[in-house]
Amino acid sequence: MWPGLVGKEPGTDHPPISLERMLEMTAAASVNGRKYDGVDLFLFHPHTDPDASDDAIKAMADQIAAHGLKVGSLVAPVWPGTVGGSAFGSADDRKNFVLAVEKACRIADILKAHGVREYGLIRIDSSGGVHDWAEDPAGNTKKIAETWREAGKVAAQHGERLAAEGEICWGGMHSWKAMIDTLEATGMPETVGFQADLAHTYLYLMGYNAPEAALLKEGYTDEEFWPAYKTLTDALRPWTIDFHVAQNDGSVHGTGSHDKTGRHCRADDPNGKLDIVKCSTFWLQGAADRGMKHICWDGCMFPNEILEDARTWETILGKMIEVDEAL
Repeated sequence: MWPGLVGKEPGTDHPPISLERMLEMTAAASVNGRKYDGVDLFLFHPHTDPDASDDAIKAMADQIAAHGLKVGSLVAPVWPGTVGGSAFGSADDRKNFVLAVEKACRIADILKAHGVREYGLIRIDSSGGVHDWAEDPAGNTKKIAETWREAGKVAAQHGERLAAEGEICWGGMHSWKAMIDTLEATGMPETVGFQADLAHTYLYLMGYNAPEAALLKEGYTDEEFWPAYKTLTDALRPWTIDFHVAQNDGSVHGTGSHDKTGRHCRADDPNGKLDIVKCSTFWLQGAADRGMKHICWDGCMFPNEILEDARTWETILGKMIEVDEAL
């Protein structure tokens, strides 16, 4: 549901889209009789008050269930300006990061007790910029790992796992090598893993924020692409516990804290760089063995008119069905 919030600004031509409207559009989509099974939630305003009462969370659960939908993964409000702060920031920032995970776990418990949530995890990132991280790479990676470990301990107490979303805009996660370094430093593979998004991980290949980690150069051929993709996915797949079906046109785009990150475009965009189904199978080998029970799609920073277009929802649903059938 977070495409209705991320990159949206009140009073502009791309204001936040309400949770109810996002649920309506989800429930309305259908491809050959198959529909979306559920939704992933961003636990922050205006969709969800992270400090909402138990009754308010139960009412939201009823609202979602009334559309015939389940809840899957949850996005913890770990960023400055929400509940959290940088995982490699000040002591208060890091304390607030863990607090954001605590709040997400509380809501997760209520949703599980309600019955609307049977699977999924909690998404995080480092919540700090690449340039800030680069001031002290080793020291900041160590801080991220320490913060994630503390958050991981909280999650484990609630039967939850944390998945760090691989966007190049986050320090310590901005390249595939940095991502692995941070996960290994955290050292909690049973609790803290990786969330792969096809649009974001495409930029890992290109080394946009880490040229030294690039696996491809502009103008690459198919013969060069697939071995590079295998290298990328072989390295990160063992950590991958959550997945976004998406398309990328090779450009970068962002707003606010999500600066210079992988541009999500429509699944049928003629400029799309990815064979969505084939690329997905690379990531999803052995997915069930890693506890994965669902896949999601992400349209963050889509213009509102694209999100309000039923074809957007049906096109990506059709592609997700193809992914499912290819596994």
